[in-house]
Amino acid sequence: MTVTVIYGGKSGEHEISLVSAAAVTRNIDSKNTVQLIAITKDGRWFLQPQSEFERIKVDSKASFKIIEDESQEVSVIPGGGSKRTFRAGSKILSSDVIFPVLHGPFGEDGTIQGLFEMVDVPYVGCTTLGSAITMDKEKTKVALAQAGIPVVPGICVRRSDLATANGYDTILERAQKELGFPLFVKPCAAGSSDGATLAKDLAHLNGAIIEAFLWDDKILIEKAVNAREIECSVTGNPTIDDDSCPAEKLTAYGPGEIAPKHDFYDYDAKYNDPDGADLLIPANLPEEKLEEVRTLAKKAFAALDLAGLSRVDFFIDKDTNKLYLNEINTMPGFTQISMFPKMCEAFGLDFTNLTNLLIDEAIARFKKTRNLQTSR
Repeated sequence: MTVTVIYGGKSGEHEISLVSAAAVTRNIDSKNTVQLIAITKDGRWFLQPQSEFERIKVDSKASFKIIEDESQEVSVIPGGGSKRTFRAGSKILSSDVIFPVLHGPFGEDGTIQGLFEMVDVPYVGCTTLGSAITMDKEKTKVALAQAGIPVVPGICVRRSDLATANGYDTILERAQKELGFPLFVKPCAAGSSDGATLAKDLAHLNGAIIEAFLWDDKILIEKAVNAREIECSVTGNPTIDDDSCPAEKLTAYGPGEIAPKHDFYDYDAKYNDPDGADLLIPANLPEEKLEEVRTLAKKAFAALDLAGLSRVDFFIDKDTNKLYLNEINTMPGFTQISMFPKMCEAFGLDFTNLTNLLIDEAIARFKKTRNLQTSR
């Protein structure tokens, strides 16, 4: 098959995508042909030369660079399907499946997934709807609570809420009264802890709200749980087979535990500080607690109609031992220190077999949905 790996993008996680995509590309089965399309920070698409593929294959620690050759600028062909998927200059490119290794807005939020649906081509990962819901942390919390899955207490604040006469003071008063310090403040739709701040008092809360609104027009203020950070990888297509309960068709790997050495697992701890956190696989929990995490992860995946893959992140309150689902990442990192592939490998699914599985799942879901009637 021809597998198109797409990476880069307009989000704050652009650089992480370059690293993740290189790791994914190195682990795509050699029986396939790989073509590379990079998206610049200003949103332009460029077909990358074969030399980029060869460079990262040789150097196991290299990340992609983006080569902006005007003659290789890419456009997408709606309705083109697998035979006429893209146009690069005057050349038509086919693609049997797309692997979009894109994190955050414009890549993990349903926008590009909707574009692939219009092209009519299989793609790895969640659908337009699943991607959009999980990118919005507020909508995710609402949907999870509706499904009976415990979430961290919090309040949602829109920029328009601050426009009223006493709007800002009301929000500060409500946060202190309903939640109490310390608090986490974060944008509703940003990834990799971009714009997230731990607020220990009122002065910190003011600054945290300002920072979060730089990234989004809607933010969450949540109770800062004295928590252990637990993560679980999930793969599968709940809607492919009609013979069993959706959650029974999913596989959960892990869980693992993040032990941050910063105040919390922020962007620096995730990507910049090689000693920013300890990664424990499996998590140091009793078997019944490990199974509770796996069960809840699969339940959440099925409840939100997710597909392909996701990393489901939990908190365990150190004081009460209560389990909360924190958030869901539908295109998790694939860097050398990323938990998603590490958990899969620790539980028997190595990186190459993981990419094979995700590609097979993408094609199976595509074939299933294309059997549905769309017109009379």
